[in-house]
Amino acid sequence: MRNRLVMLIVVFCLTSSILIGRLFYLQIIRGEDYLENYELQIRRTTTIPATRGNIYDRNGSLIAYNELAYSVTIEDSIPSGKDKNELLNAVLDKVLSIVESHGDSVISSFGITLNSSGEYQFTQRSETQRLRFVADVYGLATIDKLSADQKNQTAAEIIDYLCSEKRYDLDQESHDAAYILKMINMRYAMSLTSYSQYMGTTLASDVSDETAAAIMENKDSLTGVDISEESLRRYPDGEYFASIVGYTGQISQSEYDALSDEDKERYSLSDIVGKTGIEQTMDSVLQGTKGESTFYVDNLGKILDTVSRKEPEAGNDVYLTIDKDLQIYAYNLLEEKLAGIILNKLRNVLDYDPAEAKSQSDIIIPVGDAYNSFISNEIIDMDHFGSADAQTAERTVYGIFQEKKTSTLSAILSEMQNPDASAYRDLSEEMQAYMSYIVNDVLDDQTGLLLTDRIDTSDPTYTAWRSDESISLYTFLNYAITQNWIDTSLIDDSSYSSSEEIYQALVNYLQEYLNEDSDFDKLLYEYLIKSGSVSGAYICAITYEQGVLPMDESAYNGLLDGSVSAYSWLYSKIDNIEITPGQLALDPCSGGLVLTDPNTGDVLACVSYPGYDNNRLANTMDSAYYTQLNTGDANTFYNRATQELTAPGSTFKMVTSVAGLTEGVIDGGTYLSCNGPFTKVTPSPRCWIYPSGHGSLNITRALQVSCNNFFYEVGYRLGIDENGNYNSETGTDKLAKYAEMFGLGQKSGVEISESSPQISTEDSVRSAIGQGNSNYTVSQLNRYVTAVANRGTVYDLTLIDKTTDSNGKLIKDYSAEVINTMDEVSSTTWDLVQEGMQRMVANSSTFTGSGISMSGKTGTAQQSSLRSTHALFVGYAPSDSPEISIAIRIAYGYTSSYAAEVARDLVRIYFNRDLAGELITGTAADLGTAISGD
Repeated sequence: MRNRLVMLIVVFCLTSSILIGRLFYLQIIRGEDYLENYELQIRRTTTIPATRGNIYDRNGSLIAYNELAYSVTIEDSIPSGKDKNELLNAVLDKVLSIVESHGDSVISSFGITLNSSGEYQFTQRSETQRLRFVADVYGLATIDKLSADQKNQTAAEIIDYLCSEKRYDLDQESHDAAYILKMINMRYAMSLTSYSQYMGTTLASDVSDETAAAIMENKDSLTGVDISEESLRRYPDGEYFASIVGYTGQISQSEYDALSDEDKERYSLSDIVGKTGIEQTMDSVLQGTKGESTFYVDNLGKILDTVSRKEPEAGNDVYLTIDKDLQIYAYNLLEEKLAGIILNKLRNVLDYDPAEAKSQSDIIIPVGDAYNSFISNEIIDMDHFGSADAQTAERTVYGIFQEKKTSTLSAILSEMQNPDASAYRDLSEEMQAYMSYIVNDVLDDQTGLLLTDRIDTSDPTYTAWRSDESISLYTFLNYAITQNWIDTSLIDDSSYSSSEEIYQALVNYLQEYLNEDSDFDKLLYEYLIKSGSVSGAYICAITYEQGVLPMDESAYNGLLDGSVSAYSWLYSKIDNIEITPGQLALDPCSGGLVLTDPNTGDVLACVSYPGYDNNRLANTMDSAYYTQLNTGDANTFYNRATQELTAPGSTFKMVTSVAGLTEGVIDGGTYLSCNGPFTKVTPSPRCWIYPSGHGSLNITRALQVSCNNFFYEVGYRLGIDENGNYNSETGTDKLAKYAEMFGLGQKSGVEISESSPQISTEDSVRSAIGQGNSNYTVSQLNRYVTAVANRGTVYDLTLIDKTTDSNGKLIKDYSAEVINTMDEVSSTTWDLVQEGMQRMVANSSTFTGSGISMSGKTGTAQQSSLRSTHALFVGYAPSDSPEISIAIRIAYGYTSSYAAEVARDLVRIYFNRDLAGELITGTAADLGTAISGD
């Protein structure tokens, strides 16, 4: 044992000596050499983004593709320490200088922008979106974690916080607001990647060769900055396809958090992903597979040696069922028809009360509303009126506005501080508008000061304000304070001892808020224009001063000196579609259209008007443009084809026909009488032809002339229970059964955002003509009429044709799924329904001489008695062997004949593309004779 122990001690001593010697050699003799090599050769592994797949139409025409461009990027390689902000800001300052000196711009995707007056403003439209942004700034996971002070911060206060020493340490006193905002844009973009080392952040996209060269020349002093080639998303016909295709952008924290654990391994916070539309739906297909590169760099980031490289795999391509040309034709036809309707209803009056109209078809568009739209829908920039470089018309209008704002705020404060103020109902219309704006918009929607969830709606004082209008705003708000309906924590100083002090603090808060509120400014302009204090001529002249339209000296000077009529000028600009319906955002300004192959369920066109340029939102977002779209009156992001819900009106009558015929309450030989009123229920609805009547008619004649009374009777008979008594619920249940069979109880299947439908659950008689509480999108009405066209096959409509790899090899061939075949419906029933639809078209002046065999049904839907009715049309062609089915809605479009005219012209173009040049003129469309009834 002693001999073994000696041997172990000897071995231990020898090995220890060797290790100690080796350590001495490495650390002492060669230590300086190894340290130098370590500092100069840092091993990095980075991902290489894959090229996103292309999107094509059904014929192989490009709808979305990629284009290589230079970008300025930065990796945060500056070590943490007290001087990090100083060093990093110096680098970004130099980047900004280089980029702008060559005519390029740094990113502008932050949630705050500058208005023309140089003031900071949020880009978010809703209060929820604004609070979500504020929470992101403070690094909080949810809105609920924000303090009351944080929730109430202005855009300027957010900037102050980010410029503070503990955040970005930017000197606001030494730089203007524009410079500060650019620096914050870059710093905030870097923060989104949590300053992860070796994860690049784009500082400027699509820069010129000159910018790229200058950055590379100065790279030694720009720590972490580099030039990279990136693939930018391009949309050659964005305006027409944005509602379908959507756009791409950098993944947000909330989007990343929502991914599954498996997907999180594929995505990082620097990835570009689909944000909406097909780009979002098919993102996993289009995305591709990232590559990876491992290499050594020196302390300046220069690559010394590449260890390994795995090339990225390009994303797969997506082919849509859409026909690109048809989509563009349909969009233009809708736009021109909308322009024609506006001109038909435009009148040279400044102020108008639609309640004065005898009927909804008599409602006019006062030119004052159009002038106001230039400001309210931001065709021109009202914030620029007071700028140093404002021109003649801008300065004149701004001077008038300033006087108005001072006097109006004084009048409002006088009312709010007067215990004996007049009751709301006794105020002028204008003052009522201001008081309503304060309560509904400012206190409720914009600030949340009014806690509506705490309000007892049966409270007499609340009723006196909301319904009876018999008390003043002073009385209501003072009472609201005593009932704790006001969130005093949101007022700057909530440590008040009495309700009187709280009320005074609230008044002071409102005074400051209104003074800075751009929406209140828009309201002031509205009344300045209505009164004629601000002339339409000056509003129109500003379009030249701000470059909205190319300068026409003759027209510009004529508007200023009065020799050019503002009304005539505007009429001509709408007629030539230099000013579009979408820009004006009047009634009507929007429409939706879906065109489908009834034999396959493939969607050939899916149009939402107005569209937008998704190129300005993809890659690096244009925040100012996004804000304009998001706050505009036209609700451009709202897809009119798949998201807008309205009652179907008389387009629903084919459902009622099939229900009545299949349930046996009528047959082809049943004749019902129409004399105007339908007296079997109270209150008694009337046929649209009242005080006349349609006389005796059968199902095909009823569909042809759209007789309401015929279908009232069918709805009534469907409601007869087993005891022979009328029960509305029995009727609505039967109608719902057939609506479900037509697919109207669920979304249509299109692979983009779509609103859920609502089958009517009330009033069997009125539900039979598409009223009640039924609501459907155009896409859902299209699927329904597609099933009528093909006699009972209900598809889940599809926008996707196929996917292929980047070499064109087929990966997956898509086809619309059949979700129902209406086997319960007899061939005789289909014959009767289709005959009625064919007669409707054949006997309509709208289709006279069109040279097409078409079947269809018109419809109107009332949403408000003070606005025109929605105009609808559904149909298919040719009648005997349908190749296409179509559904159209023009919101507030007055009469269904206008929707039918769009359908007529699009169908003609479908069967003869050479007619496109004749039917699409680039000017406002002529209008045919309005169809009587619906």
